[in-house]
Amino acid sequence: MPAHELLTYALEGNIAWLGLNRPAKRNAISDALLAELDRGIARAQAEARAIVIHGHGPCFCAGLDLAEQRLRSAAEVFHLSRDWHALFGRIRHGRVPAIAALHGATVGGGLELAAACHIRVADASAFFALPEGTRGIYVGGGASVNVARLIGAARMADMMLTGRVIDAGLAERIGLVQYLVPAGEALMKAGELAAKVATMAPLTVLAILQALPRIQDMSESDGLFVESLTAALVQTGPEAVAMLTDFVEKRAKKVGEA
Repeated sequence: MPAHELLTYALEGNIAWLGLNRPAKRNAISDALLAELDRGIARAQAEARAIVIHGHGPCFCAGLDLAEQRLRSAAEVFHLSRDWHALFGRIRHGRVPAIAALHGATVGGGLELAAACHIRVADASAFFALPEGTRGIYVGGGASVNVARLIGAARMADMMLTGRVIDAGLAERIGLVQYLVPAGEALMKAGELAAKVATMAPLTVLAILQALPRIQDMSESDGLFVESLTAALVQTGPEAVAMLTDFVEKRAKKVGEA
């Protein structure tokens, strides 16, 4: 792993591993790292079936590199925010499920990156915050939508107004992360989940990544209609037919079987 690499990339089987690699800066996201992450995500979506995003060093990501922000104009801040939105949108609405393996500081833009992923695994050392409010600024990487959808606007407002830090246990209880593991085990657990995700039928993955989040923004009637259309498309696909046949003919494991 060359010291100058801002982002490490490894393809192991059909799983792409992307590592934020500015440990001396707590993996703060600079313009250059954002560009590297954009390229890494594009590559992973072209050649992998699951993505794991993690951080090298003492934490996942301490957020935006504020050293680059102090002298920016309002227009520059606006366009940078839109760049973050575009990248994180490509993660959320891309073709490949992304799993965040979280440890240590996961704050500000780091939390926004984690929230853009589909599954979040935190180890016991992880902690979460949105310190922008206490620094006189406002979130710009999608937290108003993505974090608020996970934990609610009231909890997000509390974090921003008071600087509240949420530990890993509370993060799991309020739905900010889906998995909580002992310290040092987030990457291993993320890899286990990625291996399972990578075996999913492509049409099912498409439905989960593309239809499910959009249904949440629809009326009840429209959402149920789209669900029916999606079910019809997925269930009649060749992968689904083969997998259902395996289950009916008792070649597939039942729910709960190892």
